[in-house]
Amino acid sequence: EVQLVESGGGLVQPGGSLTLSCAASGFSFRTDVMSWVRQAPGKGLEWVSSIVSGSASYAHSLKGRFSISVDNAENTLYLRMNSLESEDTAVYYCAKDCQYDSSSKLVCLYRGQGTLVTVSS
Repeated sequence: EVQLVESGGGLVQPGGSLTLSCAASGFSFRTDVMSWVRQAPGKGLEWVSSIVSGSASYAHSLKGRFSISVDNAENTLYLRMNSLESEDTAVYYCAKDCQYDSSSKLVCLYRGQGTLVTVSS
């Protein structure tokens, strides 16, 4: 059974940093594409970043502020977020098997319960 458990969210001031973690189990963590996605209040699911075999990709809108990494020994996925902005406020999900459907909506077969990041002064 695939299990994804996020942690590390919280309240942070604009310009601050935060690191999210995702403990994964029940599948081949080393070889699967792992992603971070987020959902802002009142909006749909948005792709943030993915990583597989050490190769990472990011949403252009992040402007290089985020960094994704993995610890294969611990089956853990991380997202380091710097220079946080109010627009980054969202529930962040660790996810796998994500794709866009026919209406360009992001859908992920597996997601954790999410961790809330609130950027506010």
